[in-house]
Amino acid sequence: MCGIAGFSNFTLDYKAAWQKWEKVLNDMNKVQKHRGPDEEGTFLVPHCGLSHVRLSIIDLKSGQQPMIRKREGRTCTIVYNGEIYNMRELRKELQGTGVHFETDSDTEVILAGYQRYGADIVKRLNGIFAFAIWDEWREKLYMFRDRSGIKPLFYSMKDNGIIFSSEIKGLLAYPKMQAQVDKEGLCEVLGLGPAKTYGKGVFKNVSEVLPGHYIEFGKNGLLDTCYWQLESRPHRESFEDTVEHVSYLVEDAVKKQMLSDVPICTFLSGGVDSSLVTAICSSELKKQGKQLTTYSFDFTDNDVNFKANAFQPTQDRPYVEQMVKFADTEHHFLECNYMELYDYLFEAVEARDLPCMADVESSMLYFCRKVAEHNKVTLTGECADEIFGGYPWFHKKECFEADIFPWSMDMSPRTMLLKDEVKRELPLEEYAREAYKQTVAETPVLEGEKPEEKRRREIAYLNLKWFMQTLLDRMDRTSMRNGLEARVPFADHRIIEYVWNVPWEMKCHNGIVKGLLRAAGEKYLPYDVLYRKKSPYPKTYDPAYEKVLRDTLSEIMRNGSEPICTLLDRKKVEQFMESPTDYGRPFYGQLMAGPQLLAYMLQVNYWMRKYHIDIV
Repeated sequence: MCGIAGFSNFTLDYKAAWQKWEKVLNDMNKVQKHRGPDEEGTFLVPHCGLSHVRLSIIDLKSGQQPMIRKREGRTCTIVYNGEIYNMRELRKELQGTGVHFETDSDTEVILAGYQRYGADIVKRLNGIFAFAIWDEWREKLYMFRDRSGIKPLFYSMKDNGIIFSSEIKGLLAYPKMQAQVDKEGLCEVLGLGPAKTYGKGVFKNVSEVLPGHYIEFGKNGLLDTCYWQLESRPHRESFEDTVEHVSYLVEDAVKKQMLSDVPICTFLSGGVDSSLVTAICSSELKKQGKQLTTYSFDFTDNDVNFKANAFQPTQDRPYVEQMVKFADTEHHFLECNYMELYDYLFEAVEARDLPCMADVESSMLYFCRKVAEHNKVTLTGECADEIFGGYPWFHKKECFEADIFPWSMDMSPRTMLLKDEVKRELPLEEYAREAYKQTVAETPVLEGEKPEEKRRREIAYLNLKWFMQTLLDRMDRTSMRNGLEARVPFADHRIIEYVWNVPWEMKCHNGIVKGLLRAAGEKYLPYDVLYRKKSPYPKTYDPAYEKVLRDTLSEIMRNGSEPICTLLDRKKVEQFMESPTDYGRPFYGQLMAGPQLLAYMLQVNYWMRKYHIDIV
């Protein structure tokens, strides 16, 4: 896993001023060094520059990048971030066509595949990836992103050229790239945050390569191509065959994603998703005489402060202990105290380059740092809820009927602290509703489908395009900030494609949330874990944490000189501070309630100050 960056411009000759542009490439590497602490490299020709920082996972000795490969007089160069899980099959296929390899890396498999099949090689890849290829013969730069958007890739058009980077900070390292935010960007942060519209980078003139797309940049400009999208089709298999099919896909995805030349571990919460991944990994490693290492996360004194609610009915630890015994893993219980949680709020902004999921994100950043002290690769249970219908908004009538994002139906928490003039200037509710409607309009339809099932598809599509992307961004930035590669087997495109067309009565078999996935997991897990009621990623209920947030924001508002003071109304903030905390009424998802709103506003303030945001 790595960080990539670069640029291309046909009106410039980079080699004529190579010292300047080498420094730019090195600067872009420097700000992303956390993504690849092991090695780094650059590549520069007259109309293209590429840079790369490497986290060594596969072919530790000979997988250096940028990688250059010549074939029949044509030279291509690649920088690549990701893992290709079917690399062995592709390698064998290419060798059958006469291709010879000099390394054991998946990087060379992609590059050789491109030289054999062109841009269509991306359709043959099973993995998580963002990569760029400079084709010297065609004089074109190609940028590819995986189907699910697991690996990030941002770009900006500037001075007739293009700049790209794994993270926004890489773009900002380019000469004269300014951190500007216009009204649209503020609507993203205040009206949709911590989510953002897919394809947008929030900062002015910053975009992202869409999941399932690749971009081609040449002398004639930019061409955006969609190479993968969901298709709605009738589901023909019986429930029993569907269960067997899902069981095979999940097991195969986990096994494929165990590909590594360094030891792997798993995140284990005691829920069905992470427990399935853990059970399969543990079983496979036992065949090799190895024991799986697992990690679980919680907060100091949460056993004392925990408050059960509809979103978090139980604590995780008893189920984690049961799974550790069942799977026979070497387990580590990790805890975070309230001050560590607060301190990491601000580094989490630097990791994402944006305000993010407040303490839900800062805690993950902290835990990933602890795990990275011992492991480079982890497998997680992320994305199962979006794909198999695990969230409350798949089931609640009011969410089903809402004409807005079902995880953020109440816009009042987003606006109640803002100055009246800011509310008049920024059409936050209208912006959010328009973003919602555009996604609903894109949902692949199935002719003749009943209205209720059609709505199910819309909610599922909204989750895949929005909520899942927010969590994938969280997972990538918090892990890669620490040089840790986090893999997500449930986001395997084969699982997404198949389950997309499974009818709801099968997904929620017998009225059981994620009944299909649970049925598919019966041969892997004990009953108590398999049919445990969903409890999401933990959050702290420590009153000392909320006090720190309140005290900090109060001081900022009294001082009046911080950037957030241009947006928030002091009297409204003070009134909110005096009201009792509501943990059961989140403003985003299941976890971001009253304390997280305060934390989010502190993140917005830090973001505006740290990035010297120029509001235009």
